[in-house]
Order: sequence, then C-alpha cells, then structure tokens
Amino acid sequence: MAIKDTSKKILRFLFRVMLYAGGLFFISSLFYTIYLKWFPPFTTPLMVIRALEPRDDNAERPSIRCVWARFDDISDNAKVAVIAEEDQNFANHDGFDFEAIQKAMKHNSHSKHVRGASTISQQVAKNIFLWNSRSWFRKGFEVYFTFLIEHIWNKERILQMYLNIAEMGDGIFGVEAASQKYFHKSAANISFAEGAMIATVLPNPRIYLANHPSPYVLRRQERVEKAMRKIGGANYLDNL
Repeated sequence: MAIKDTSKKILRFLFRVMLYAGGLFFISSLFYTIYLKWFPPFTTPLMVIRALEPRDDNAERPSIRCVWARFDDISDNAKVAVIAEEDQNFANHDGFDFEAIQKAMKHNSHSKHVRGASTISQQVAKNIFLWNSRSWFRKGFEVYFTFLIEHIWNKERILQMYLNIAEMGDGIFGVEAASQKYFHKSAANISFAEGAMIATVLPNPRIYLANHPSPYVLRRQERVEKAMRKIGGANYLDNL
C-alpha cells in the first residue's frame, strides 16, 4: 500500500513539473514572438552553430556577418526573388502550403531526391527558434512556432525576418550582408538579376557562390528570373 501511495505521489509530482514546464515554455515563447514583432532577434541557433562548428579543412571559422535591414530598405527584387523560388503561395497560405506538401510527398515516394515543401513561414520558425533536424519531434515544434508567427506577425514581418536571417553564404546571414559581400552595394539597390542570384544560392549557400556562379547556378538563376516574372514581379508584394 505504501509503495502505491509513493508511486502516486511521484506521478503527481512529475505531472505538476510537466505542467509548469509546459506553461513556462508557452509563456516564454509567446512573449519572445511578440518581442520579435518589433525587434530583431538576438541571434539564431544556426548562427551559433556556424560560429562553433569545426572546419574539416582546418581553416579558420568565418566571422558571422548579419546586418539587420528594415523592410523598406530591401529591394523589391530581393523580396520577389525569394518568394518566387521558395514559396510562391506565400501571400495566400496561413503558414502551410498543403498542396505543395502533397506534391512533395508524391514526388518523394518514388524519387531518391527528396523535395521539401516548407513555406517561408516554416523556415523562419525553424531558423529563429529551432535547430536543423528531420525528426518529427522538431517538426512538431516547427508547426507550433509557425502558427504563432502567422497569427502574431503580418506577412511583411515574416518576409523581412526571412530576408534578414537566412543563410546566404559561409558565415553570411541576411540579404544586407550578402549584398555588401557579393555586389558591394546596399540591399536597397539589388537589381532584378542580383535578386534572382540571391534566391538561387539559398538551397545550399555554402556550395553555390553568388559572386562566382557556376554554369549550373547561372541556369538556376534564369529559372528564378522566369518565376519572378510569372508571379507578377513587384506587383506580387501588393498582396501581402
């Protein structure tokens, strides 16, 4: 009888601990999301990882470059390019593009090359709050944070956040730092072709080089430019 009572007490204690921990997580994540509605993040998990990870070639770790830019200080060409390449339905979904998910699942069922279906909102949620992983556990948190930012921020803020924290080169984060590095100009002055190039390197920014593009990258850039025209160019931003 004493053993049963002890077990019940332990279970009740563990339940209270989980309840308090869950409440603390919800409150802290909610307040940080509200904070980020107006202010830039302190850093991101990926920036920390890149700053600390060992280098296979024994080279020095790159210094992390990230220059925060206001939404109006980023060229429309850069905004349209990332939407055209990463999430053409960005203005219309609530964080999840279920049609794209279905297409990706169908493709992945019979192909060795895995196709993702993450929206810009999902990528922001992952980059700001989480770590890189393909686990369902991490994916569950991604859904939670995507829901939060879609209901607390507006689309412009989500896009601005993406353009400021996305990895765009070795140690380079955000379109302002990338533009200064690759084009020697402010992100406000990025041209149509330069915006397409920025979006082109996003899938693998430490392999694809925006300032020394390979023939493959140049072909991808042309495809991004066609997609930018297809969605209406800068007129697409009126839908945000």
